[in-house]
Amino acid sequence: MAPTDHPDFAALRRLADERWTCRQFKPDQVDRTTIEQLLALGQRTPSWCNTQPWQIVVTTGDGTDRFRKELLAHIQTAANTPDFEFPAAYEGVYRERRRACGFQLYDSVGIVKGDHEKTMRQMVRNFELFDAPHVAIVTSEADLGVYGAIDCGLWLENFLLGAQALGLGAAPQAALASYSPFIHEYFGIPDTRKVVFGVSFGYPDLDHPINGFRTARAPLDDQVTWHTS
Repeated sequence: MAPTDHPDFAALRRLADERWTCRQFKPDQVDRTTIEQLLALGQRTPSWCNTQPWQIVVTTGDGTDRFRKELLAHIQTAANTPDFEFPAAYEGVYRERRRACGFQLYDSVGIVKGDHEKTMRQMVRNFELFDAPHVAIVTSEADLGVYGAIDCGLWLENFLLGAQALGLGAAPQAALASYSPFIHEYFGIPDTRKVVFGVSFGYPDLDHPINGFRTARAPLDDQVTWHTS
């Protein structure tokens, strides 16, 4: 049987192909059992020496609404202070891909190039959690450094594919980590841990135009170099 004919591979490939970043959610709460099912899948993530460095804070109901409100108030006056340094620059093909994604997003909601007010308003939607009923804040042990963060990235992939399989939408958000000191204080997260990212999640609003675009992926030959001898 060829790998592409294997039913398990086909199912995984379909989930990966169909997964997308949700930027508008319905208000409906996801039941606790479903969330725990999703988090349990995340626990199957491999990690260096099985350290399992991820710790997750999950908000529900009024907990999400209060966090959203206080985060929005905080970003009006605070500077970006992430626990992990953000990219120094996007150059070359990375800049091109980032711009292409941005243009697709803005086009989907009718924001024209140069409309800085609407562009800023859309950026703020990150901190409104795109109206999601839940957010997961993911932290790693500070002493594990970048490799702990990599393990959390592996956890994120399982979470996103699991959400897709369960009919949920999810939005991984480095933007939330840009205000790490606030998140530390708000959730009582000790300095021995670092905020890696947040993930807003819930049921997607499939009628909203912002959920209608899909980003492209580079061809394999652009990413892979083969050495055969």
